[in-house]
Amino acid sequence: MSMTPKNPTLPAPSTVMVWEEFVQVTGIDPERLHELLALGWLETRGAAERQHLFRDADIYRVRKLERICCDFELPVLGGTIIVDLLERIDVLERAVRSLKNFED
Repeated sequence: MSMTPKNPTLPAPSTVMVWEEFVQVTGIDPERLHELLALGWLETRGAAERQHLFRDADIYRVRKLERICCDFELPVLGGTIIVDLLERIDVLERAVRSLKNFED
């Protein structure tokens, strides 16, 4: 139970951000961001046709992609494959830990 009093007048924090904010927070080049969207690697939400709204979780993915591409001098497609594989490994490791805890 939280000891912090709830204030019903404050709005809930947003879990999405607009294009400009996402570019600023991640440091990604806008052209690369267009490329990731064209690949379908990032999915956006948007009420208007040309308005892109990004999830907070995508910040981590894009930063990881940028770091991997820079460190290993990879093209964006190679980096996306590596990030996807790392995410799959993480899911599988959590499933194995969950099964081990179930056995105990």
